[in-house]
Amino acid sequence: MLSFDEYVMPRTLHEALEAVERLPSAGKVIAGATDVVPYAREGRGGDVHYPVVVDLSRVAEFQGYTIADGRVRLNANVVFQAFLEDAALREHLPCMPSCAIWFADDQVREQATLAGNIANASPAADGMPPLLAMNADVELARLDGAEVRYRTVPIADFVRGPGANAMETGELISAVTCESMKGYGGSFQKVGQRRSLVISKVSAVALVKTSPSGGRFEDVRLALGGIGPVPVRLHDIEDMLRGQPITRQIVAEASIIPADRVASRSRVEYRRRVVRGFVEAAIEDALVACGAPIPNEIQREAVHV
Repeated sequence: MLSFDEYVMPRTLHEALEAVERLPSAGKVIAGATDVVPYAREGRGGDVHYPVVVDLSRVAEFQGYTIADGRVRLNANVVFQAFLEDAALREHLPCMPSCAIWFADDQVREQATLAGNIANASPAADGMPPLLAMNADVELARLDGAEVRYRTVPIADFVRGPGANAMETGELISAVTCESMKGYGGSFQKVGQRRSLVISKVSAVALVKTSPSGGRFEDVRLALGGIGPVPVRLHDIEDMLRGQPITRQIVAEASIIPADRVASRSRVEYRRRVVRGFVEAAIEDALVACGAPIPNEIQREAVHV
């Protein structure tokens, strides 16, 4: 059971930052609360008590998103369901709809925020590999006297290890910004114990843009999660694929490389076997999604959302 002595629900960013400044070390900040509530249920965490809970779900500045100058700004309370339902987000962030499908069931997607997912700094956080592939930045806000100050941390530097992130005392994630990937095909692959209901063991994301003729890789973004303490961007494989013809041999060769990078402490051999197939499947599904004329020998059925 979850209990608390004081429940604070700020309505503005300034109020939220004031509440966080006063928050005792044993207090808790929530938005969707999709991690806290299940943990507190009997049979999991048992009784969980916080002296103060700060609920950010009504902060006005944390709602919605904007798209401008080739960047997408996702304010802190954008939920995973938005990546399925919002046409503009589907167009500009083409790997996020499949990520949302794999992330959780409908009820959780309606509540779970992208900012909360990355703030937890889990090696298996589903939102991390897509953001890494899209060159995302995390915007952090804090109070400096009466003024709100901001700083930006690249997503690659934000997560420092399991449960550890770059946030300092008194800071909140105010937004996540990333490149618009309009014109790319995107895919997200995940393996866990049960689809959409548990933490993933391994995840892979691919974003592919083909040449005007459709026969070559113009740009490729690849990232993996769950293979080590932090998500990994596969820059060398991206470089290898750019400019190459779209053939089975090229895709297969690219998929072999990441297996040696698995640094997880649990089920290492299993994860190594999974990685190769995931990278290959992610690339192929991204090609299908962007309408590339895939040679018959590598054609496969993609997961459509």
